[in-house]
Amino acid sequence: MVGLFFFLIFAIKSITMSDLLEITPQNASSYTDDNVITLEGLEHVRLRPGMYIGKLGDGSSADDGIYVLLKEVVDNSIDEFRMKSGNTIEINIQDRTVSVRDYGRGIPQGKLVDCVSIMNTGAKYDTKSFQKSVGLNGVGTKAVNALSSSFTAISYRDGMEKRADFKEGKLVKEYELTPTTQKNGTFIQFTPDTSPNLFGNYNYRSDYIETMLRNYSYLNQGLVLNYNGQKIVSKNGLFDLLNEKCTGEILYPIVHLKGEDIEVAFTHSDQYGEEYYSFVNGQHTTQGGTHQAALKEHIARTIKDFFGKNFELQDIRGGIVATISINVIEPTFESQTKIKLGSTNMAPDHDKNGNPYPFSGMSVNKYVGDFLKKELDNYLHKNPEMTEVLLKKIQDTERERKAVANVTKQERERAKKVNMHNRKLRDCRIHFNDTRGDRQSESCIFITEGDSASGSITKSRDVNTQAVFSLRGKPLNCFGMNKGETFKNEEFNLLQAALNIENGLEDLRYNKVIVATDADDDGMHIRLLLMNFFLQFYPELVKSGHVYILQTPLFRVRDKKETFYCYTDEERINAINKLGAKAEITRFKGLGEISPDEFKHFIGKDMRLDQVHLHKEDALSSLLRFYMGENTQDRQNFIIQNLRIEQDIEEELLEETN
Repeated sequence: MVGLFFFLIFAIKSITMSDLLEITPQNASSYTDDNVITLEGLEHVRLRPGMYIGKLGDGSSADDGIYVLLKEVVDNSIDEFRMKSGNTIEINIQDRTVSVRDYGRGIPQGKLVDCVSIMNTGAKYDTKSFQKSVGLNGVGTKAVNALSSSFTAISYRDGMEKRADFKEGKLVKEYELTPTTQKNGTFIQFTPDTSPNLFGNYNYRSDYIETMLRNYSYLNQGLVLNYNGQKIVSKNGLFDLLNEKCTGEILYPIVHLKGEDIEVAFTHSDQYGEEYYSFVNGQHTTQGGTHQAALKEHIARTIKDFFGKNFELQDIRGGIVATISINVIEPTFESQTKIKLGSTNMAPDHDKNGNPYPFSGMSVNKYVGDFLKKELDNYLHKNPEMTEVLLKKIQDTERERKAVANVTKQERERAKKVNMHNRKLRDCRIHFNDTRGDRQSESCIFITEGDSASGSITKSRDVNTQAVFSLRGKPLNCFGMNKGETFKNEEFNLLQAALNIENGLEDLRYNKVIVATDADDDGMHIRLLLMNFFLQFYPELVKSGHVYILQTPLFRVRDKKETFYCYTDEERINAINKLGAKAEITRFKGLGEISPDEFKHFIGKDMRLDQVHLHKEDALSSLLRFYMGENTQDRQNFIIQNLRIEQDIEEELLEETN
């Protein structure tokens, strides 16, 4: 702040009277009728894609734009199924080209071109045709069209076929109606635009797509999704979802409750934290919303009332894994990407004819609360064995919370005295939990090893969106410790304070938590120790897709004209073959050896990140026990059996390149 103050003084002193005259309104750029531009058709989507699909991305993150394009098309097919028309959807992705075929009613053929190319055009404004649908804005498919280098829409309806081809949102050819033997439905095919200002060099990841489609199947029992020949279907709805998502040991059988327009499933596991999955009209609301808030409140409140004890609600929710799906008439989302429900009511006050809906005037909170108060309370009374286990879990969580609260209070006081926060954390200006602005999703924090690496990143980072937390060296191995013991460790206490996750992820300060360590044995060990901490005490941080590993180049190969940064041995050999014998080769042993001028290229918009994933088959408890426990001999045997020396790798790569 002081430096900024002196900079401003210097800047003011440097401005002369002639400078002031040059920047007066009289001499500023002209602002006339010619400056006012009206964008035609879908030009605005191509100019401001973030308003419609969020961030662009290259496919390395599950929320990148190419997956939003797929979701927007599939959403329309899902809406057909929810209107009881067509129970099969075929999705194929080959060489970046996506095709989606449903067997619904088919887009009205006289309006096919309008429905896929003219904003705010669609049948979903008429809730008689699409009650409780996802897409209401008449935007989704048009955005897909605009952001695709090629786009084809075909409607099959009553033995007739209607087709239209587009390029970058502009109509290329509209075909006449022709007879067909195809079943009713809609076929959409598109290829996202590879232009540098749009998606560039992107790739679809099958695991992200499969997760998206599995969520659709959990929420739409009876729906069959065929993805590149693989059938995805669910028999038990949210029960199947929760069974898939639980990576820890569950303490009692999953509670599964269903109503006409609501479905809830939950259990408690041996893990810390809270974990929620919420859906509205089949749409995965990854950032929650009013329905998820209602679920959190009323599950805990109903359980508290059942036991009749003065429990804190957070103690009741400790270790919970829960999911909710509700149907809302004309839902309101907080963005076009529909990842957070904003609706406070289950339905508008009335339809366009002035008639009330069945749920008019009922809030989402009350609807969820009334359902849980009745159905969950009944379940608790009928299952005493389950409630006995649940009571013990709540009491254990309460004891540990009080122990941790005492420790963290002491550590906060100590931190104030030695000013540890300022020394450990170099914060940024924009945070994930900010309520204003539009760059919250860009916020990230690098967890670095030692002062040299911290220095390089700090000097080259974007101070608006990139924070740095510096470790002294190898952090504590907290495997087998409880929270109270772990948070006596100053470093971990300050880390969770920096992330602001002491009471859950709702106020998480950074969207991406990036582990940035050296690519050597010590760096790998530090990664394991940090992952051990996150997976034990904040598994929801990992499951929600917030934790990443930074990839930095291992080698620099250059001559006087060209420089190649190589992330693998294969890339290094290819660079040497291209530059020849005169190439200069540098091995980056640690991050501190990379100059800030070079480092800025590795943490910019093309930053290489590996997202940390956690699946049920990972068996979290046994996984942590194997890598971090006291089974030394088992680990040694595993290492010996899987060891590959550098010479072997080098020979294999040379054989492949020759």
